[in-house]
Amino acid sequence: MSLRGLELCNRRCGEAETCVSLCTRGAVSTTIVDRLELDAAVETRRIAAMLRVQVGETLRRGGIVVAMSGGVDSSVCAALAVEAVGPGHVLGLGLPERESDAQSLALARDWAGRLAIEFVVEDVTAILEACGCYERRDAAVRRLVPEYGPGWRSKLVLEGGGLDSDRLNVCSIAVQAPGQALRKVRLPARELREIVAATNFKQRVRTLLAYHHADRLNYAVLGTPNRLEYDQGFFVKGGDGLADVKPIAHLYKSQVYQLAESLGVPVTIRARTPTSDTYSLPQTQEEFFFSMPLGTLDVVLQARNEGRSAAAVAADLGYRLEQIERAYREIEHKRAVTRPLHLTSLLVAPVPDVGAST
Repeated sequence: MSLRGLELCNRRCGEAETCVSLCTRGAVSTTIVDRLELDAAVETRRIAAMLRVQVGETLRRGGIVVAMSGGVDSSVCAALAVEAVGPGHVLGLGLPERESDAQSLALARDWAGRLAIEFVVEDVTAILEACGCYERRDAAVRRLVPEYGPGWRSKLVLEGGGLDSDRLNVCSIAVQAPGQALRKVRLPARELREIVAATNFKQRVRTLLAYHHADRLNYAVLGTPNRLEYDQGFFVKGGDGLADVKPIAHLYKSQVYQLAESLGVPVTIRARTPTSDTYSLPQTQEEFFFSMPLGTLDVVLQARNEGRSAAAVAADLGYRLEQIERAYREIEHKRAVTRPLHLTSLLVAPVPDVGAST
């Protein structure tokens, strides 16, 4: 592998350890990295032009609302919105709650200032409390950890075999009392569903507020999923999965990082480990949803979508054939179980001249 290829892999995914591991296995050709390389300036112009048509002509809206999390995806989307319609027609939203990482809001506010867009902060804690978000979640946790109470923190953790084993993924709740060590408890199905359902209030309330601002301004709501998240169903239906336009859903995570660098997104944002910022304990996306490192999955997903055989990918990456076959099975499994998230309302019969029949 060339030094150029190693540098590209390191900078794109924002996960130095993962990408170094992937790129220094000894058998990786530069072509596996080059397949994900794009002309960032050309792609920015293409997306901006499409956004102008979609927002102005198809949706007949006068601007764009972007919920900004301080992560690379929403930061790139905010910049693309500015490229499309100008800073005077873009509203950035900061939507923290009591368990949010304070750095997320600070980074989002700083980037909005650099983009010269209006930035509105709405703390959604009171709405979430009224919905019972925290109370419902904590009640489920207390059935497993009776002493769980004020000051404790928690997160969901997905543990499985990854590339090296066919062991089924098992979800646990990690809890931590003030001043004490982290401990994990395996989650039964009932408690898992209740915790996920309660925390999904966070994404749905944020989307509710995004549409409130879109309605009052006659703007469109911009969604921020990248190809990996969109393809694998890493979003909440009626929450962050709901938007009028999704301009980076076709871009792999490493390609989003290329656009981020080209658009001038600060390194403080580009260097952050992608997180869900949903639970009170810090949680990476692969802890909760993806069963392999994001840098690896990005490359493997792209290869799968190109129709490349597991044997060819294993040879390129320096992995064993059975490891890539496991990765391919995991990709297809995620697609199958999350397919309903992509569906709109199902009709008994088509309704002519109104819209889609599904």
